[in-house]
Amino acid sequence: MDEHRLDGNAAGGILGEVFTFEMTTARAACAHCGATGPLGSSMAYVSEIGTVVRCAACDNALIRVVRQDEGPARYWLDLRGVEYLQLE
Repeated sequence: MDEHRLDGNAAGGILGEVFTFEMTTARAACAHCGATGPLGSSMAYVSEIGTVVRCAACDNALIRVVRQDEGPARYWLDLRGVEYLQLE
């Protein structure tokens, strides 16, 4: 899985499709360990089946996002690993 490991900025493209603001600068708190920081400093695992953004401190899955390209465009978004998002 390490070949898919990138810094959190790699998730900026797909998150930018879902959210209208710059997500890589949004501060997130990990629901598992409480670490906080910009999403861009997290670890992103990007593959053809989806993107997983993980906490840089404990590797907890913060965000999971999948885009369906067939038929009408749809996104599945799981934010259970995020305690909160702080947007400026």
